[in-house]
Amino acid sequence: MLLSKRFPARFSARPSLSTLAPVLAFCLLLCALAPAPAGAQGTGTPGAGLEARIDELTDLDRRYLAQQREDLEELARSELGAFFTGDPAEDLPVLQRLLDQDVVTADDRRNLQAMGVVLGDLLAEELDMHWVIYEDRVGRSRALRYRQSDNYLFPATMVSRRREAGDLTPVQAIYDKAVAIIRPLQDPLPFQ
Repeated sequence: MLLSKRFPARFSARPSLSTLAPVLAFCLLLCALAPAPAGAQGTGTPGAGLEARIDELTDLDRRYLAQQREDLEELARSELGAFFTGDPAEDLPVLQRLLDQDVVTADDRRNLQAMGVVLGDLLAEELDMHWVIYEDRVGRSRALRYRQSDNYLFPATMVSRRREAGDLTPVQAIYDKAVAIIRPLQDPLPFQ
């Protein structure tokens, strides 16, 4: 049987199983490795790739965060004559001044994220949260976790993503919004 004048009979309309097997195996492999659609729920099975994996900070992460704090402290001291105290009433205005006086600009991602680390430290103290590594299919991030719950904040990018997009939300408002998200999840103190 000829399919056309250009192809001899050895090219039949039905390929053999031996020629299809590698193609089918390749297709199955691609399907197995393809990412799940957005919104798909993971099974919680390790390695499933859909659930977040939470780890404690490594020594390298701790050093990185410490370096971010030190660099921003030095910048605030040299440019503004200010320093960070750990008190939101004093530190949030310093962070805002760094932005308002263009000491840290929208294209300075490293210092914007360092501001997020300082902001995160303030939130951690205020909300009984702690730094962890949050890793999902999008990537690896340093996050704040409320106790052992599944409630997280990502302060390192709270300032940077807004500024890079031209959003001029004040640092105090960013802080207040984060507090408003976590505060309702906290157990009320006795006698309140």
